[in-house]
Amino acid sequence: MNSNVSEAIALLPPNEPVHLLDPDGTYHEDPEHPLDLDEAQLRELYRLMVVTRKVDREAINLQRQGQLGVYASCMGQEAAQVASAYALKTEDWIFPSYRELGAALVRNVDAVGLLQLYRGTWLSDHNPYEHNFALMAIPIGTQALHATGFAMGARFDDNPLVSMVYFGDGGTSEGDPHEAMTFAGVFKSPVVFFVQNNQYAISVPLDRQTAAPTLAHKAIGYGIPGYRCDGNDVLATYAVTRRAVERARSGEGPAFIEALTYRMEAHTTSDDPTRYRTQEELDEAAKTDPIARMRNFLTQRDLYDDALENEIEQQAKDTATTVRAGIYDAPHGDPMELFDHVYVDPTGYFEGQRELLAAELEGGDA
Repeated sequence: MNSNVSEAIALLPPNEPVHLLDPDGTYHEDPEHPLDLDEAQLRELYRLMVVTRKVDREAINLQRQGQLGVYASCMGQEAAQVASAYALKTEDWIFPSYRELGAALVRNVDAVGLLQLYRGTWLSDHNPYEHNFALMAIPIGTQALHATGFAMGARFDDNPLVSMVYFGDGGTSEGDPHEAMTFAGVFKSPVVFFVQNNQYAISVPLDRQTAAPTLAHKAIGYGIPGYRCDGNDVLATYAVTRRAVERARSGEGPAFIEALTYRMEAHTTSDDPTRYRTQEELDEAAKTDPIARMRNFLTQRDLYDDALENEIEQQAKDTATTVRAGIYDAPHGDPMELFDHVYVDPTGYFEGQRELLAAELEGGDA
């Protein structure tokens, strides 16, 4: 067989996503995807998912009460986010979209500061360099370019870090991820493209996003290996991500991961999902809930009891309470800050916009 053909075949994703954990908690050992997690780490993965869901629900409640302008829930995607972020080293960088609450909590990003984005107070009130967690990105797919460039810069500096960028199935239809993956493939940038395939790009189902057999098949066009995992299986997601991360760290180049999951809530709180999906579909998806699956696994391993449940539930409740206290009726910043840190040498048009807003805020004639 021609060597080029062999290399192309090696890049193809598996026919079935990697799956290690059944909904009832049964674990299937896979020699190609071994786990290096001890008992404490297994419990930690579960804790992070539970806390993520509790804070996520609190954020939805806050939006319904007028405290957030909008919010993008990650309910149902906790395993995909928590496990993938957990597979990184602390020096590695994360470039999120607008939905990665779970990944942020893995990095100890303050949820109150993060949610300031949705309140409109400030663009994610955390220091990216303290957590190696970039600001959330509202434009679809632009963060893929940021992650690729950052990883390339680290390579030039002989820094062995890896960057990981999150985007959804809809993001694969945008131009920015295409450009990022082209560049990363050519220059072997140590970046992992992590796609949460939650089945809908807002209201558009996956089969209207691509004619490819799977999203992971897109990777071969960039000379990048494509991986697929059950994104509701926290152990499979961790194992697949760790494999891709270490491959990138060793100098073998980027990878593309398609994590198959399901968005249990609306696209954002301004969306009405009943317009495009049925309750029957939602009920079926709920059977693969990632948190229940991991709890079943821990129970089978005698790693879960009432004491652990009470401890985690109390921590989740305390975190949600802290979020509510920090967001509710929080003062807004100075709108004139919109014009700070934009240009070194502001243009006349830019200065004119500043003057217009200042006049409006002062109640004068614009």
